[in-house]
Amino acid sequence: MMGYFQIAVGGGIMGVRVPMVKPWVIKAEKPMAPDIFSDSSILRGGSSSSRRRDLVFVVNPQGANGRTIKEWKKLLPYLRSRLGTDYNICESLTSGPSHGIDITREAILEGADAVIAVGGDGTLHEVVNGFFWGDHAVTNLDREATHSTALGLIPLGTGSDFARSFNWKNDPHEAVERIARGQRSRIDVGVISGETKEPHYFLNVADIHLSAKAGFYASRYKRFGNLCYVIGALQAFIGHHNQDLRIKVNGSEWEEYSQVTALCIGNGKYFGGGMKIVPNADPCSGNLKVVILQDFKWYDFILKLHQLYRGTHLSVKNVSSLSVHSIEVEDISGSGSIYVQSDGEHLGFLPRNFRILPAAIEMIC
Repeated sequence: MMGYFQIAVGGGIMGVRVPMVKPWVIKAEKPMAPDIFSDSSILRGGSSSSRRRDLVFVVNPQGANGRTIKEWKKLLPYLRSRLGTDYNICESLTSGPSHGIDITREAILEGADAVIAVGGDGTLHEVVNGFFWGDHAVTNLDREATHSTALGLIPLGTGSDFARSFNWKNDPHEAVERIARGQRSRIDVGVISGETKEPHYFLNVADIHLSAKAGFYASRYKRFGNLCYVIGALQAFIGHHNQDLRIKVNGSEWEEYSQVTALCIGNGKYFGGGMKIVPNADPCSGNLKVVILQDFKWYDFILKLHQLYRGTHLSVKNVSSLSVHSIEVEDISGSGSIYVQSDGEHLGFLPRNFRILPAAIEMIC
């Protein structure tokens, strides 16, 4: 079917017609077995005060080598008993890359109270991108809605690095309690744009060069759990060369940074399975923190690995940090081979522009 996206743009509305299939299902009032997924239609009609609110859970069945779906099925009975009296529990399994984006957009337009990513940083990344369409936020236009759709997280994936910025444990029952409390806070979102591509949104860390290349390789070895980051880093070191980059901060003059090993732009603090790479980042601060590693050799990572994990590396030689609202990064050589990623997702190569959208999303905290 054809879905019609209505998106708030300033004081007006922009419509975007795209092919859509209803990707999420509201469960019946009576609890069902956790492994049964029906194709019943989405409930419509009635004001938000006359019916229970909808919580849409986006689950990647392939996450963590299938562990995510197993843990989700175990969690469902408790989740229904804890939340089922106040909410309609809606679940949707993603069927492939970017499906979580479509699910989220549809849920927001249908007026869901929250869309909750169940899994790791990859699933969370897709859900966050579903809150936007192009340059604009997707908005529920129901005038009776008392608040916007919130973002939630049940960390069950390989990395779950963003959860660490809030000191959340990898405990699904604790996550359900957060959802039950329903406390919301506005958080910032990073946005990445290139010369021709549409904007891309990130919640945690965007990074450039060696670390991004390591993440690209690590994605091939997710079956090994957190060990995939070690394997990815070893593979990335093969043939690696530090590169000179040109950087423009907050629209000011271009500056050259020589022999850059990695450049990390943090809305959150952690990446790579627990490395506290941007220790002074805060997703509620209204800015991005940038950490630049220059002229690192392979043995520097071995000698300083404990500092990188603890977040004490900002005082190390050849490490610098910045606080920015926007930053543009170019490869001086123009080789087009400097990797870029965000939240563990490969986005291509430099040049790129990164900026912050302060308080862009409500999150269940």
